[in-house]
Amino acid sequence: MKKTVLVLFGGCSSEHEISRLSAATMLRNLSREKYEPVTVGITKSGRWFLTSATPEEIENGQWENCRGNRTAFLSPDRSVRGLVVMEQEGTRVLPVDVVLPALHGKNGEDGTVQGLLQLSGLPFVGCAARASAVCMDKAVTHTLLTAARVKQANYLWLYAVNYETGAEKVKTRVRERLGYPVFVKPANAGSSVGVSKVTREEDLDAAMAKAAHEDDKILIEEAIEGQEVECAVLGNDKPEAAPMVGEIAASAEFYDYDDKYISGTSQLYLPAHLDPEVAEEIRRTACRAYRMLGCQGLARVDFFVRGGKEVILNEINTMPGFTAISMYPKLWESCGVSCTALLDRLIGLALER
Repeated sequence: MKKTVLVLFGGCSSEHEISRLSAATMLRNLSREKYEPVTVGITKSGRWFLTSATPEEIENGQWENCRGNRTAFLSPDRSVRGLVVMEQEGTRVLPVDVVLPALHGKNGEDGTVQGLLQLSGLPFVGCAARASAVCMDKAVTHTLLTAARVKQANYLWLYAVNYETGAEKVKTRVRERLGYPVFVKPANAGSSVGVSKVTREEDLDAAMAKAAHEDDKILIEEAIEGQEVECAVLGNDKPEAAPMVGEIAASAEFYDYDDKYISGTSQLYLPAHLDPEVAEEIRRTACRAYRMLGCQGLARVDFFVRGGKEVILNEINTMPGFTAISMYPKLWESCGVSCTALLDRLIGLALER
């Protein structure tokens, strides 16, 4: 008997458009022999609609204009176990077996939706609320990994409001502890949204304002000169890393939003240009960080490699992109796991948990 898979996409997030692309890829690759997909789109204003839109309509945003859209939402009442759909004649419940939250960034990947799913009692793909929140907040992630002695870039973090009243003090700390260049990032955002590379102190004010537009907590990191590599991890209690590590050669000054999703001019190397023992250290460190932070289901763990040898963990993404150019599915595909098979494994891990 087919299982009903609820695919959630969109959301109140700066990564709304990327979520649509991921959802379209997932819908195209879900096995129709095993699963019956149901799609719910969340607008940027936060409205939920059950929709029969095609993957193409989801990608280009036209799904919001589909005439058959119905207001629908998940209930935290565990007796419901599905979607509450608003019809002209009243409400009905659409039973759901498992949820695939194709959501990125705030209000989707940060534990908010995961908390709702846990309350509802529905199995879902990906990390639970706590791990999602921890990994979304780069300041918290860095602090925990520092305690675990996982090597990272030197950093400091602060609340944006503190910069407004103590900018000179912060500038002194950056100058003395990190030096320039540095990266200024919102602590809670993804896809490099709100990120700036700052090469001189005079530009720090503008970078802080840009980051503060995305989040009230800001991370400042030393700029690492080295290779940017990514590792795909899959599993619950016994995670495994994809046999191959991927490398990104950004076409911009750094791997920013435009380079990732718009221009498409960055180069992806599979496998990465690394010695085998360095690639193995990356895979081992990725699984260790994954377990330590409580991840389940999947995550993409990003690293820098300095001088071809020194492995430095950058960040963990608990719902990596599933677009046509996304590294996570490409890494598994490179070792013989198709996107259809990968989604099947992820759904199996959700049901197992």
